[in-house]
Amino acid sequence: MGVLSATPGVLADTASSLQAFVEVFTYVYILLILAYVLSSWIRVPYSPTLNRAQRFLYDVCDPYLRLFRRVLPAVGPLDLSPIVAVFSLIILQQLLISVIGRVL
Repeated sequence: MGVLSATPGVLADTASSLQAFVEVFTYVYILLILAYVLSSWIRVPYSPTLNRAQRFLYDVCDPYLRLFRRVLPAVGPLDLSPIVAVFSLIILQQLLISVIGRVL
């Protein structure tokens, strides 16, 4: 009997942990996108460490941003894909948090 009464508490804890994970993951990815955008604007002298960091940002962010670059029309030299990508992440985060809250 004790195990069955503890189940709702465990499910609530699991749901809040999943919601917290989704929030943190989203905010970290948004920060990576911001760092990617800033690193594309600023040209720094060659350094193996900076080159590795820029390559990491490219490898992590560019596949996601390419999804939006295919759909969005070009607006001169401006790339609007990071803006749309961040808004999409925030919307997806809110959807996932509400679904997790309802399911668990």
